Amino acid sequence: MRSLALALGVAASTAAYAQQPALAQALAAPPKAHPRLFLDAARADAMRQRIAAEPTLRAARSFVIRTADAIESARPVVRQKVGKRLLGVSRTCLKRVTYLTFAHWLTGNPRYAARAQREMLAAAAFEDWNPSHFLDVGEMTAALAIGYDGLHDAMEPAARATIREAIVEHGLRASLAGGWWVTTTNNWNQVCHGGLTLGALAVIEDERELAARIIERACANLPRAMREYEPHGAYPEGPGYWLYGTTFNVLMLDALQSALGSDFGLSQAQGFAAAGDYILHVTGPTGLFFNYSDGGAKRRVSPAMQWFAAQRSQPTLLWQEKPALDAFLATAKPTTGGANRLLPFLLLWSGKSSPVEPGSRHWRADGKVPVTMHRSSWDADATFIATKGGAPNANHGHMDIGSFVLDADGVRWAHDLGSQSYNDLEQRGIRLWDRAQNSARWSVFRLNNHSHNTLVVDGALQRVNGRGEILTFETGGAMPHTVLDLSAPYAGQLRQARRGFGLRGRNVIVQDEVATLADRESTTVRWGMVTAAIARLDGASATLEQAGQVLQAYIVSPPGAEWTTYDVADPPAEHDAPNRGMRMLGFEVEVRSNSTERLTVHLMPGAGNRPDSRTAEPLAAWPKQR
Repeated sequence: MRSLALALGVAASTAAYAQQPALAQALAAPPKAHPRLFLDAARADAMRQRIAAEPTLRAARSFVIRTADAIESARPVVRQKVGKRLLGVSRTCLKRVTYLTFAHWLTGNPRYAARAQREMLAAAAFEDWNPSHFLDVGEMTAALAIGYDGLHDAMEPAARATIREAIVEHGLRASLAGGWWVTTTNNWNQVCHGGLTLGALAVIEDERELAARIIERACANLPRAMREYEPHGAYPEGPGYWLYGTTFNVLMLDALQSALGSDFGLSQAQGFAAAGDYILHVTGPTGLFFNYSDGGAKRRVSPAMQWFAAQRSQPTLLWQEKPALDAFLATAKPTTGGANRLLPFLLLWSGKSSPVEPGSRHWRADGKVPVTMHRSSWDADATFIATKGGAPNANHGHMDIGSFVLDADGVRWAHDLGSQSYNDLEQRGIRLWDRAQNSARWSVFRLNNHSHNTLVVDGALQRVNGRGEILTFETGGAMPHTVLDLSAPYAGQLRQARRGFGLRGRNVIVQDEVATLADRESTTVRWGMVTAAIARLDGASATLEQAGQVLQAYIVSPPGAEWTTYDVADPPAEHDAPNRGMRMLGFEVEVRSNSTERLTVHLMPGAGNRPDSRTAEPLAAWPKQR
C-alpha cells in the first residue's frame, strides 16, 4: 500500500489520506456476498417501501420495467465505432444492463436476468472496448459490473465466468496501460475511475491483487477531479457535464460504501458536498439549465441529486427534481438506446423527504469558472438571470465570458446555443480540443463570442487565457446584482470592461462600462442577445413575443443607439450547424479613442413596461446590501 500513500499524499484530500489505512484494511477483509454493489436485503426493502409510499416513484418503477420489457426484444449490442468512439455502444449496454438488473431486483422475474446476460455476453465477445478512447472502457466496465454483481446468482455459471473475464481483461487490465485520464481533473477521471472501481469490486474475490490495485489508484486520483468543485460546488465544465461526471463520481462513492463499508472520506471533499446546490441554482424556472460550456439547455432527471439530498438531509435540493421527474414520466416512452441510462438509481437513492422550497434566491460560486444566479422567486414564472466569468481555455470552455441567460414568465428569452456534434466537427478536420488562441476550435460559431450574449469588440475574439472575475455580488437591498470585470478577456481590444446584471423586482438591467485604447481612432462594440422570440423593433425599444408572453427591451444608453437583429440561424462557415428559429437582438456603438462609454439595457417582462429611468447610474453607484 506504500504507492497509494505516496499518491494520496500528493493528490488527495486530507480526509481521504487520513483514511488510507482503513481502505487497506477493508480491501484485505473477505468480500461481501453478491450483490455487494449498491444493494443488500435491507436497502432493497427500504427501496420497495419508498416506492410503495410515493406515487412518483411508483411511476418511475413502472417506467423502468416498461423499458426493460422493450429492451428484451432489442438486438444485443454490436461493436460499431462512430469516428474514434465506441461510446454510444458502451452507453447503450450500460442502459440496458442497468434497467434489466433493476427490473429483476424489483420483480424477481428471471427473464430480465436472462436478457441482461445476453447483453453482457455480446459485449464480452468484443475484441476490446476501445481503450484508445478510454471513456468507452469506463462505461462498458460499469455496465458489466452492475449486471455481473447484481444478477450474480441468477446467471449461468459459464456465462458468469465469461463476463468476469471480460471485466478483468477488457476493463481492469486494459487500464494498467494508463493514460492522461488517470490524473486528469475533468469528467474522464470520474467516469473512468468510477467504472473501473465498480468492475474491481465486482470481481475482487477472484482478482484480489488486481482489484486492490485498481481501487487504490481510483481513490488516490478521484480527489483531483473532486477538487474542481471547490470552493462552493460549481462544476467548471457546466451543468451538462456535471450530470455526467458527478453521477459516475456518486456511483463510485456509493459502491465503495456498500461493498467496503466506507467511502474513506472522499464524499467529504471540500466543495463536493455542495455540488447539489449548484444544480439547484443553475436551473432556471423554465426548467432549463444555464448551459454554458459544451452542454445543452435541457435539464435531464438527475439520480445524483437524490443521493445528495439524502446524504445531506436537505430536501430543498429536490425542489426542481420532482417536477422534472413528473414531467419526464408524463411523456417519456421506453427506448433501448443510451439515453437516461442511470435513471433507475433514483429508486435506490431517493429519500423519505418531500421537496422544500429553497430559502436563497441568489447564489454565487467561485472557482475555475465563477458563476452567479439571481431570481425573483422560486415560482415557475419568476425572472432568472445567470452569468459567468472564467476563461475560454477551461475544459469544454466557450468564448462566453460575461454571457447570460434570462428566463421570465415561463419563457427562456436569452439563450446559449450550446455545442455542436464533436464527431461532425472532427470528421471535418477541426482540431476541436486545441484551445490555443489561433485554434480552429474558435472558428466554430457556437463556440466563439459572436454567438454568445456578451460583447464583440471590432469583430475580434475573446482572449482564451483572459479570465473574467466577479467584482461584486449583492443579494439584498433594492437591486440584487452581480458585477464582472471582463478586462482580461478583451485585453488588447479595450483598456477596461465591466459588466453588471441587476434584478430590480422582476426587471433586469444589463450594463456595460468600457474604456477604449488610445492607439485606435475608434472602437466598435457590439451588444448581443440570442433569442427565439419574434422581435418588433422601434429605435431604442424592442418588443419580444414568445409563447404568448412579452418582454420589453430598451437601450437606455448611449443615446442614439438603436436595436437591430443579426443572423445566427445560418452561421457563416461550412462546418457550422444551423440554429433554426434563433436570432440575435443587438446594437453597435462606436466609441472614440481613449474614452469611456456606458451601454445600458433594461429587459422588462410584460407589455407596456417602461424603464425606471432614462439615465444609467454607474456600476460603482449600484446599491449595496445593507
